[in-house]
Amino acid sequence: MADDTRLTTHQKALALNLDPAPYGTFAEIGGGQEVVRWFFRVGGAAGTVAKSISAYDMAVSDALYGSTKRYVSRERLEAMLAHEFREVADGLDRTRGETTTFFAFGDTVATQSYRHPGPGRGWVGIRFQARPREDPSEIIAHVHLLDSTAVRQQEALGVFGVNLIHGAFFRRQDPVALIVGLADELPRERIEIDMIKLAGPAFAGIDNRLMSLQLVAQGLTDAAMFRPDGEVVQPSEVLHKRPILVERGSFRPATKLTVDLLERARDQFYEERGVPDQSPVVLAEMTLRNLLAGDDTDHSDFLARAEVLGALGVDVLISRFQPFYELAEYLSAYTDGPIGIAVGLPSVQLIADERYYTGLPGGVLESMGRLFKRSVKMYVYPALDPATGTVSCVECAPVPPPWHHLRDLLVETGRIVPVRKYNEAFLSIRTPEVLARIQNGDPSWEDGVPAPVATIIKAKRLFGSNVHHAEPSK
Repeated sequence: MADDTRLTTHQKALALNLDPAPYGTFAEIGGGQEVVRWFFRVGGAAGTVAKSISAYDMAVSDALYGSTKRYVSRERLEAMLAHEFREVADGLDRTRGETTTFFAFGDTVATQSYRHPGPGRGWVGIRFQARPREDPSEIIAHVHLLDSTAVRQQEALGVFGVNLIHGAFFRRQDPVALIVGLADELPRERIEIDMIKLAGPAFAGIDNRLMSLQLVAQGLTDAAMFRPDGEVVQPSEVLHKRPILVERGSFRPATKLTVDLLERARDQFYEERGVPDQSPVVLAEMTLRNLLAGDDTDHSDFLARAEVLGALGVDVLISRFQPFYELAEYLSAYTDGPIGIAVGLPSVQLIADERYYTGLPGGVLESMGRLFKRSVKMYVYPALDPATGTVSCVECAPVPPPWHHLRDLLVETGRIVPVRKYNEAFLSIRTPEVLARIQNGDPSWEDGVPAPVATIIKAKRLFGSNVHHAEPSK
């Protein structure tokens, strides 16, 4: 198909209706039937719509798709897609299976209501055949509907649904273009897409961690998340009402110092009242500032960092955040439990730099208030002064006046917590030096990283490593 980046929602729906191959079911719960309405509105819907259903009543929904604890959930959406696709594909395969690419579109959403004012949210997806009688592929996404009225949220859902279906059939060979197209005619003020998963033969070889990176890089969300095994998740699936400890870094690669910082901070975080009883989440956050720093940073480099963090069993958050208060405010939206931020001393020395807060009316003071509100604490690992060889801790490190008074206050009130039981032998480790040794084939790099990290770097030749295996003797 020709370049369609400028197609309107009307044109996309009509293109699908005029294509003789796609034919399927629309199942929509909670937001009206805004997606299928587009296909009826533009004309020619008989060529695309096999059935439209809104199992709005919970008893009806359970009768069709099975019982569930939450109706606006990934589990409910997956049950809807499985049931509806099986019904349309099995039922019509004999009569038109040779020429038809069957699909099932579904959404389950909660829009603004009298009981729940504010933004809506929901799960949206499609299970489809890329070619007749091919095993189905699937796209699942989670969205936040940000308009101020239920009607506008429903309208945004309709546009998003058309974009998703059109992307599945016309943009699947270019997943980045597919993701960009999801926001066509939907500015960021109207919708946020914070999770997407592509699966099946149409997306063979696609790494969904890269798709998460694209959501953030394209500005479709402020942060996206995946688990140590690479499975992408919607953040609330993991963070909801749980204590959270997060370390920000480049992780290029994760060194012994990186890991010791997180582990020692975790030990002290677990001493907070109630934390051990609430299954705390341990996160590594990578910001676009770190991911895009330098012309040599590419997708393989990002995946190398993700592989290393996966080997350490750490959940990963990719974000657009720069000041620490943006990270703290984001996490606070998911939990009312304790939040810990694990950092090295150089990061603390930078947070009082007024250059970073020119956009805040209250400058440094406002940023500190937003960072440490509620139950946020910062756990600070010491640093080694390369000039003198002495260890600097957060209480005595130089901070430009008058902000040293603020630092002292935060330490005294327990908002800034010095990491005590650190390993002084790790303080001399410098991540850039370790990376340079990896890329130069200097085997001493292994001394600077934990054993699981060394193993995966060598096994997958990450970070441009020059690992050479001896040839077997003849």
